Amino acid sequence: MRAPSLNRRHLVGAGAAWLAGCATPAQQTPLLPLRSADFLAADWRAAQRLMAAASDDNTAWRLVQALCTQVGARPAGSSADARAVSWALSALQGLGLANGRAEALPMKAWVRGPASAVLLGPQPQDPMHHLVMAALGNSVAAPAAGIEADVAWYPTLQALQDDRSDRARGRIVFIDQKTQRTRDGRGYGLAVVARLNGAVEAARRGALAVGIRSIGTDSERIAHTGAMRYRVDVPAIPAFAVSVPDAELMATRQAQGQTLRLRLKLQAHSGVDATTHNVIAELPGSDLAHEIVLIGAHLDSWDLGLGAIDDGAGVAIVSAAAGLMQRLGLQPRRTVRVVLFGNEENGFDGARAYGDRYGTVPHQWVGESDFGAGRVWQMNCRVQPDALPLVQRMARLLSPLGVAWATDRLNQGSPGPDAGVLMRRHKWPAVQLSQDGTNYFDVHHTVHDTLDRIDPATLPQNVACWAVTAWLAAQSPVSFGPVVV
Repeated sequence: MRAPSLNRRHLVGAGAAWLAGCATPAQQTPLLPLRSADFLAADWRAAQRLMAAASDDNTAWRLVQALCTQVGARPAGSSADARAVSWALSALQGLGLANGRAEALPMKAWVRGPASAVLLGPQPQDPMHHLVMAALGNSVAAPAAGIEADVAWYPTLQALQDDRSDRARGRIVFIDQKTQRTRDGRGYGLAVVARLNGAVEAARRGALAVGIRSIGTDSERIAHTGAMRYRVDVPAIPAFAVSVPDAELMATRQAQGQTLRLRLKLQAHSGVDATTHNVIAELPGSDLAHEIVLIGAHLDSWDLGLGAIDDGAGVAIVSAAAGLMQRLGLQPRRTVRVVLFGNEENGFDGARAYGDRYGTVPHQWVGESDFGAGRVWQMNCRVQPDALPLVQRMARLLSPLGVAWATDRLNQGSPGPDAGVLMRRHKWPAVQLSQDGTNYFDVHHTVHDTLDRIDPATLPQNVACWAVTAWLAAQSPVSFGPVVV
């Protein structure tokens, strides 16, 4: 059968009013012709029940509140990470999910120490300017006495890469890479290479340290941390980020022809032996229980804020979605598995360990909620061709929630960071539920990643999207993979 039309008579009570007020349905694209059987009518009706039930379900908000207030920031391998694991096991059990377990994995942790950066005046008697800064994850420590040196300023990472002179040698390189505000996060994707690769490029040119403009879209005096990388064949130098207003001050002084000079102190410890966990729970399947529909998020966070949007919201959304299926008494054909990954922020240890353990298990698809709490506005996927029309019908079902079917890069979806690792390594099919990230990088990896940055009204729409797509993926008459990546 074809997907039923989605006028209001299919929905009941408060659910209908909620769907009507959620968003104007996105412009419809023609449905692709089916290459196989369609979903059963009973499966469509169950999906509509999930949509309606999500309308007044506050489970996700309750969960993220509890995680942030009872645990807070939870860097992978820390004592707070261990508390988060215990919290997650209890929370998933409380939702009625089965087979709850925490799978331990060893890791090397990075631990932040005190750090400061002072912009010195052109003359010794000039006032100093204390920058708002944060060490980047994995940064080595500066010498105990600190580093004081002139600054070699570059507007972008590319400008540094193009420099074949000795200008950076013996100096602190500063990369003023700006981050463009976008709904889909592509501005971050273009800018984050400065954080990831800046230290290597600076060290190759003889720099003593590297600083970057925070990879963020805000204009507040807060610093954005995040992981960076070294290479074994290049000296490791300290790396840090400064707030956007402080970067603007440095750019202004640079444009005025002033010599920039910094005094940097930075303590940190790398390679600390630690343990983190993947936390897993399931809604067991029936006739295809050996196949897995994975919906995930990452449990760890950076240490500066509370980890509310990154990724407490995702933890709450996918957990609540599975819990909603359980509450409505639905049994899927395939097992719906919630996976809360360990150490996404600084190494993807959880994703790699999950793939090592379950790489031979058939996965119907993988997906991850890791882009805050904004409304889902678009659906994309990575599936084998016969399954694509079925996934498009799933997106059509979500259109009253304001979810569009992706026509740009059709069937080239990216399922999130950990799920993306699994998709690429194992050729598992994937779903992408794109959230509105317009304001996400205002607080990403900062002290402002707190509960007040979440609008509780956006969470039920997210839960509805994840519950519906997970349910229908579990019920699909065809396998979604393997895929070509």
